[in-house]
Amino acid sequence: MKNILIPIALLAGTFTFAQTAKDTIKSKEKEIEGVTVTVRKPTVESKADRTVFNVSNSSILAGNTTWDVLRMTPLVSIDNNDAIKAEGETVTVYINDRKTVFTGKELKEYLKTIPADNLMKIEVITSPSSRYEATGSVINIVLKKRDDEGIKGSATFNNRQNTKNSQYTNLNLNYHKKNFTQTFIGSYSDNTNVQRSSSLYTWYKDNENNQIDSYVISRSKSPSFSSTSEFEINNKNTVGVILEYYQSNSTSNSETSSIDYKNNTFNESYEQNQNSTGLNRNLGTNLFYKWYDKEKNKILDVNVGANYYGQSEDSYFINNIISAADGPSTKNIGVLSDTENRNYYLKVDYTQPLGKSGATFEVGGKINLNNNAVPNNLYGKVLSGLSTNDIFHYEDNISSLYANYSRTFFKKLETRVGIRYEYIDYKMRQDVAGTSRRDSYGTFLPNLLLKYNFSDKYDLTLTYNRNLWRPWYAEFNPFMTPNTDGIYSRGNMDLEPNPSDRVYMKLGILKKYFLSARYSFTDQDYWTDYLQEKIPDGAGTKEISITQPSNFSGKVHKYYLYANTNQTFFKNKFTVNLGLGWYYIDNSDFNQKNKLKGSSYISYLSASTNLSYTNLFDKNINLSAWVEVSNQNNGNSTTNKANVFHNISVTKIFPKTQMEVSLQLMNIFQRPNYDATTYNTEGYVRSASKWDWYGASISFVKRFGNQKVKENTKTDVEKNGGGGK
Repeated sequence: MKNILIPIALLAGTFTFAQTAKDTIKSKEKEIEGVTVTVRKPTVESKADRTVFNVSNSSILAGNTTWDVLRMTPLVSIDNNDAIKAEGETVTVYINDRKTVFTGKELKEYLKTIPADNLMKIEVITSPSSRYEATGSVINIVLKKRDDEGIKGSATFNNRQNTKNSQYTNLNLNYHKKNFTQTFIGSYSDNTNVQRSSSLYTWYKDNENNQIDSYVISRSKSPSFSSTSEFEINNKNTVGVILEYYQSNSTSNSETSSIDYKNNTFNESYEQNQNSTGLNRNLGTNLFYKWYDKEKNKILDVNVGANYYGQSEDSYFINNIISAADGPSTKNIGVLSDTENRNYYLKVDYTQPLGKSGATFEVGGKINLNNNAVPNNLYGKVLSGLSTNDIFHYEDNISSLYANYSRTFFKKLETRVGIRYEYIDYKMRQDVAGTSRRDSYGTFLPNLLLKYNFSDKYDLTLTYNRNLWRPWYAEFNPFMTPNTDGIYSRGNMDLEPNPSDRVYMKLGILKKYFLSARYSFTDQDYWTDYLQEKIPDGAGTKEISITQPSNFSGKVHKYYLYANTNQTFFKNKFTVNLGLGWYYIDNSDFNQKNKLKGSSYISYLSASTNLSYTNLFDKNINLSAWVEVSNQNNGNSTTNKANVFHNISVTKIFPKTQMEVSLQLMNIFQRPNYDATTYNTEGYVRSASKWDWYGASISFVKRFGNQKVKENTKTDVEKNGGGGK
């Protein structure tokens, strides 16, 4: 950690001293040719229900994708499974106030197709209103809106050197004429990633230990494009359509070795080689209509759309096995899958003020339909106890209604009261196995926000939210398939949702310092579980290790303290954002009820800092640095070693030619890792892996046309109602 903080501190100190000396000598700031002096928003803004990361015109955008910038956003962390969290909580991601249909690795691949150059800001909404389909916090990614006349755009070329080399190119075009705006984004990436991982499984039965080591090389070639057309019919009515397409052709190869002991006696070992090919396709559509009466502050938003996601994959495993009982043998097995997901939705939101009191009422609803089919096939030398083919179907209908009421009393007390009701009817089945499940339930999700302004320098916010996290459709699929690490995985049709309650408090001091505290609890949850089962194999049986999501009952109490400050120096040129968090988790009841031998009380610190300097030495040089230290404790998993991430970038801008050159150094002092132990009733597993997110990258950006940007923001009425933009 010291090795990382010292060079960054020296870097920041050197630039600060140099700029101070230069500003002292100058009695009057000179205007630089091609640079317009404007009033800039602070890089990080802390509001009652959200923290806003204003990244527009920031040097961290050059050559990056939205996924890269999301990693560097204050309060946000991303674990080794690509799960995004805010202040340690799961999140729902929105783009321009429109919920994405992806989670996990699918969401990662989608966000990597959106160039960071299009970002206006990222909102981390820690206390979302009832407007949101929230299962925790909300991240709203807000894109730029260009409304100057004519054609403008940019082209980006990026080369990144990690363990292997990767390339990324992007073309961004915008056309605006009177009441019509057209935006087109096209990109292509060719990424190669390498990952090493090691896992030690310890089973209480027979004192069994299984050491598994793997090495994976994966490559993906991904074209994508998106189109947004918007037409202002008049000063009150706007219509538009959004089209998005993403495709990924992927290949991967993995080499895995395993050795297994029972009661300190050799049991079995194997060498496994896997080759996979896959094709992912995503097509999204959104037709929207907005009526906005600016005089009366009445707003009607209507969105209707459909999304399609398809994934075809063929994986082939070759196992060379040495068994203490049966000697050497070779087994080959292949997995074919062809996922088809279809989503249809209709969403209506309406906002209007009430009387002369300054109150605002917001109401809306959404109908969401999902129809998913997941065919799976096993071929080759399949264990006789496994199903060789089946088709898993999952369908749901989620209907929701919400209402928010906001009002300010005594010019000091801001209030927001909201209620959301969601009803889900879902069913699933397997064609061959014949297993099925159908269920439905309704739930009320209340929320409350109170903010008291003691003065223009001090304020206190208190919020309450009830959340409900539902299983992802793939987590239900019970079809068993082999993994790259040599064990098997399956879903669980018996999964239940996870409800939780949350109280949050934030104190603002001098509009620069913020202290927050949070308490949340739940009575049950579902997390990764590891099992051992004996299944028929020829004339005998074979014991295999299985990973699956399972329900865990028991109370979990989480406490969290966080301090944050955002400072600017030298006429807003130098910005420092620093955050420090302390987590305390009480798993005692949870561990006791599930007979887990993990730590009952977990306490750890996390910290992050963002540094940025604009126009260094008056030479159009922008610098930024980012460091994050975090533990990724997750349900029944406990981190053994803190993760350290860091990024340093330098961007040189050439105003006359509208070109930019950017150099990034990623995790050069310490490569990111993941080291955690997961506990279950039958044993525990310690897993360690090294990420490929390190090295260096260089980017070239060529802009053309007028680059004037209009902030894509909502009115105060919408903000008070909990809107995202």
